[in-house]
Amino acid sequence: MGNKNKTISFRVNEDTFDALRDIAEERDLSLSAVFRDYVDSLVAHDGKVRVVPEDEVDAEGSTEEFPPKVEVPKSFVREHERLELEADHLREQLQEHKEYISRLQSKLEGEDDVEDVVHLDDLDHGTEDEPFRLG
Repeated sequence: MGNKNKTISFRVNEDTFDALRDIAEERDLSLSAVFRDYVDSLVAHDGKVRVVPEDEVDAEGSTEEFPPKVEVPKSFVREHERLELEADHLREQLQEHKEYISRLQSKLEGEDDVEDVVHLDDLDHGTEDEPFRLG
């Protein structure tokens, strides 16, 4: 099919529009290019983009990294890996049990000895002349 471009539209107030147009003119870009760059950046960073004025980016006070990074203890990572392995093991066990049940059901359906099977409804409607023995 190919890569088709889509259009996004939204409304801003007149002051914001003028400010955006000034930014585009400063950078010698079209207004559309400003938005495309922003959207491309947003997608590339998985939605973790913050727009700040240039003077705040260069300020000494903004040494924090964006997007913020968090250090996770190794014990947490190991526990997560252990739980993933356990979940995989449980999935395998579940699959084995499903296969076992399927084998039992097919074996039950394939047997010709249907007389050995006593349904509970038959016990309720049975007469005293026909005793049922289990075992």
